[in-house]
Amino acid sequence: MSLKPRFPEAALVSLNRRTLLSALTGSVASAAFAGGAWAQDAAETANQADVAQTAPEAVTPEAPAPQPFSFEWLDARMSAAAQAEYVAPEDAPDVIPDLDYDDYRQINFNSKHARWQDDGVLFRLHAFHPGWLYKQTVLIHEVVDGIQTPMGFSTDDFLYYNELAERVPEHVELPGVAGFRLNTPLNRADMFDELIAFVGASYFRALARDSSYGLSARGLAINTGLGREEEFPRFSEFWLELPKAGQHDVVVYAALDSPSCTGAYRFVIRPGAETAIDVTAKLHFRRDVEQLGVAALTSMFLFDEKNGNAFDDYRPQVHDSNALMVVRTDGDVLWRPLNNPPRLASTYLNEPNMKSFGLIQRDRDFDDYQDAGARYEDRPSVLVEPLGNWGAGAVRLVEIPSDLEGNDNIVSFWVPSEKPLAGESREYTYRLHWGALGTDRDGDRAWIVSTLAGQGGTSGVSGKKASLRKFVIDFDGGLMADLPADAEMEPVVTLSHGKVQHIALSKISNSTKWRMVIDVDGENERLVELVAHVAGFGRKLTETWIYQWMRE
Repeated sequence: MSLKPRFPEAALVSLNRRTLLSALTGSVASAAFAGGAWAQDAAETANQADVAQTAPEAVTPEAPAPQPFSFEWLDARMSAAAQAEYVAPEDAPDVIPDLDYDDYRQINFNSKHARWQDDGVLFRLHAFHPGWLYKQTVLIHEVVDGIQTPMGFSTDDFLYYNELAERVPEHVELPGVAGFRLNTPLNRADMFDELIAFVGASYFRALARDSSYGLSARGLAINTGLGREEEFPRFSEFWLELPKAGQHDVVVYAALDSPSCTGAYRFVIRPGAETAIDVTAKLHFRRDVEQLGVAALTSMFLFDEKNGNAFDDYRPQVHDSNALMVVRTDGDVLWRPLNNPPRLASTYLNEPNMKSFGLIQRDRDFDDYQDAGARYEDRPSVLVEPLGNWGAGAVRLVEIPSDLEGNDNIVSFWVPSEKPLAGESREYTYRLHWGALGTDRDGDRAWIVSTLAGQGGTSGVSGKKASLRKFVIDFDGGLMADLPADAEMEPVVTLSHGKVQHIALSKISNSTKWRMVIDVDGENERLVELVAHVAGFGRKLTETWIYQWMRE
């Protein structure tokens, strides 16, 4: 499985870090214009000496019949499309020839041309320019009172800077766009901030209040990290319902297409301190799928305290997310710290009692990262809450080796136990929660503050075994926080391979934190799975720590 450079910044002005190698996909817009016909009346005199002609009279073409739209109509359309062979999208004609990376940075949507600037509408729509990597375009339609109308965009809707401005033809209709973003007064009542962006395959990213863009969501993942070519389904068309004045949510529909399946998607987006997106995905399969990834999330993890010595970097941590979290219906929390492994890594968590899962950015202080530009402490966490019965399945985590923070190397999604078959249809509904999640300190169970790792054994002693490694897990909060240092509690640790050499649990002086130290001998095993928590007084007192130690 190869790394994919990251999703582009929503403004698409500074693209120095986040670009998607697989070009944005979609269908090319085509328009047929009915031409006017000229009529000429000739009047001949009796002796045919004079000829009188009427002035040219324009014939008004018939307006196209209004096209109704509904989610049921879109689903029926995509179901029918699944019965036909897949047709790969063609590249759109170049509006600006030879557009490169530096050129593309000189293009921005003109906010004065934002759609939906009617009084009282709380959302603005901006488009992303086609070209450069983004040769395949998408169509956008507006839906008003159940009627769909294509949204057209031209070079007049964009600002072109410096030398590029001289190469851009004026008043030229674009053959579709690369994608779009929606702005809303998210942080201030007097400013329309970016809320969500759809651009590239089936990728999209959203913001909550006081957050900045980080990880991405995907409409669907197919055959990710299986040692075969991964399939990237694409959103080829979008329909957006015009919000009513004062309406605080917005509804987006999308058509998904790929060699293996088609899909009809509905997104109900509610911005706020925690932005929620209700997703309905109706899928129709053209062919059997080896592994389906539902509610996929894509993020970046380069290093933190446990592996930072592998990077010569002044910052203590660099990541958009630092753990996979699974919340069970009984309140138990599984905490799986992310790694930047030496080779492709994969973890499956079979969770029949899962309430939610997601990628979490738990460290929220500037001092945790010391990056005044990236502001990693502001990156949102995302939790996926299944709605309805998804059936049996597992949460999968894929970790890809990376040496650059510009690469998205973390993928997480839910895998149904039953593989989809050709001709089958499925529906999945879920809610995506975006914001500063996973930091609730008010529960009874202590939460995991950090994971540290290093050479095992006693510090300062030479001749230690290379197979020995030390893991340090710090807990805070919950019922443990106020317990004295001599409280009788038990560290519970299990291993898939190897053996535990030493376990210790102690309270950190002058704090509410507790520290568990585990020395593990991995022996000759290349992969060791560890699970740990603290128990006492007839109950589990902490989150459950899960770790994958992958040895060179």
